[in-house]
Amino acid sequence: MAELGNPQNTIAVLQKYNFNFQKKFGQNFLIDPRVLEKIIEAADISRDDFVLEIGPGIGTMTQYLCEHAREVAAVEIDKNLIPILTDTLSGYDNVEIIYNDILKVDINRLVQEKNQGNSLKVVANLPYYITTPIIMGLFESHVPIDSITIMVQKEVAERMQAGPGTKDYGALSLAVQYYAKPELVANVPPNCFMPRPNVGSAVIRLTRHNEAQVQTADEKLLFALIRASFNQRRKTLVNGLNNAAGISYTKQQVVKALEKMGLPANVRGEALTLEQFAELSNLLLLYSGGEQIG
Repeated sequence: MAELGNPQNTIAVLQKYNFNFQKKFGQNFLIDPRVLEKIIEAADISRDDFVLEIGPGIGTMTQYLCEHAREVAAVEIDKNLIPILTDTLSGYDNVEIIYNDILKVDINRLVQEKNQGNSLKVVANLPYYITTPIIMGLFESHVPIDSITIMVQKEVAERMQAGPGTKDYGALSLAVQYYAKPELVANVPPNCFMPRPNVGSAVIRLTRHNEAQVQTADEKLLFALIRASFNQRRKTLVNGLNNAAGISYTKQQVVKALEKMGLPANVRGEALTLEQFAELSNLLLLYSGGEQIG
């Protein structure tokens, strides 16, 4: 069985099955064994682990995961890869390929069936257009996750770990940091992929917090405030919230909350930390007698 970390073997498999890359699925297959080994090491995969892989492609990373994990479930959206994955993973009895859209898979049920409800590890090489929905879907569905180790576009990785006041800081930074601790593992140049993407990539590990880092009385409200603050990031926080559909607080209530927090009325959302957004959401709930989104 050919090891797909070797570029020649990847080319041979693609030619054998006359495979055409699907642009709509953002397919770029990793062809650098050193990067593959770094991902396995960063994900800290052991024989006790049940691993969910998103987007196995032709099975390059899957082979590595099968060598290290107890069991692997790999979710692949492109059914044209069925004959290739049947071939490249034929030597492993600890993998199941699920041909579906990851956003439609009941991962909580999968974890119950395959891992007795214990936390799993997620590994993925994600196309740019679907990165945020997948990551947020995993976190918001409260699937028991130990860590998510993913290959993403470099600028997305930078956004995930950005802090207040920086140009990369935004709703994604806050959402990821609410649920997990982001750590950059490696920068990966375009020549490590086939076909070569136009942008650099990065591997980032998101380690799930064991307990909430901030106290919020209403998680939905917290994220509604964060999204509204960054939808028009050049505006002040007060004006951003005032113009946002679905947020019914008055300017006076927002200004009063900011004053209580010791912040000026003209502060912008990009200046607030996660803790400050949580405090703001709690104060607004208090001022409105528990009424939140109109």
